[in-house]
Amino acid sequence: MSEEMNDKKTIKSSFRVEENVEAAELFGHGDRHLDFLEEHFPIDLISRGNELTIEGPKEAVEKVRNLLERLLAALQSGNEITDQLVLYAIDLTKNGDEQPLGDIYNETVITTARGKDIKPKTKGQRDYLKAMSENPIVFAIGPAGTGKTYLAMAQANAALRSGNVSRIILTRPAVEAGEHLGFLPGDLQEKVDPYLRPLYDALYDIVGPSKFQKEMNRGAIEVAPLAYMRGRTLDNSFIILDEAQNTTPEQMKMFLTRQGFGSQVVVTGDITQIDLRRSSSGLVQIQNILKNIEGIEFVYLTERDVVRHPLVTEIVKAYEDYEEQKKQQ
Repeated sequence: MSEEMNDKKTIKSSFRVEENVEAAELFGHGDRHLDFLEEHFPIDLISRGNELTIEGPKEAVEKVRNLLERLLAALQSGNEITDQLVLYAIDLTKNGDEQPLGDIYNETVITTARGKDIKPKTKGQRDYLKAMSENPIVFAIGPAGTGKTYLAMAQANAALRSGNVSRIILTRPAVEAGEHLGFLPGDLQEKVDPYLRPLYDALYDIVGPSKFQKEMNRGAIEVAPLAYMRGRTLDNSFIILDEAQNTTPEQMKMFLTRQGFGSQVVVTGDITQIDLRRSSSGLVQIQNILKNIEGIEFVYLTERDVVRHPLVTEIVKAYEDYEEQKKQQ
């Protein structure tokens, strides 16, 4: 590494990656990842092969060097350097968090039918997985795109594979219909499919369509609307309630009291997307009722944990700012 003063405010620093393949992945296709760095820090980057020159204010240059070193360490420990990872690392750095990125990505929950390892992609997701491994009941509250439901399903499938549970039960309220299921056309499956489709899609991705159908046929996976949970006691099960912001307080109580021996419950929801009156949401109410009970943990994910397109993060943040402004007014 060489470093020289250009003037009182600007320095140049060289950053070299020994392996050309690693440099190509670190810098991104067409230096795309370097473009991200230039967009977020007041620096200029010039790449020549596997060597990079960083020029700008001393503080910014040092931050970018540190960030590149952390990304390289994550790459060398077996992690893929995706656009999302680079943008997340930039966000962490700008907020003063410079922990090793490998600390986040060092645990594979499960490998999908297509051979893809499911791992946490943010600190919030890592904490969420840790909470599920340590508590019988976990509430995951956060905006769309933070992996609340997908990671719960991955954890549930891992528990099923290991024999810790004998079945997975997935449920969600169907308030979006604006009408009772009994008045909708078709048999039970046809009635509930539109409201449960997001759960099916996630399961298809994790276990594959054919395995999913086999597990459904033998009763190892059950997908049903919340109304069909009443009166049951669910032993040795991994139970996931999705879209819980649309449960009433009575429905939430009914659901939570279904838990039997050897079962784990995960409740996911986004309290900014309530189709009921906010005062009627069981998810809003339950945060005050159960907050001090041992064995129950609430995990709050934020826009920093969004793992979809970067614009989704901006959209979520814009809506949160808008809601905050409304409260202040």
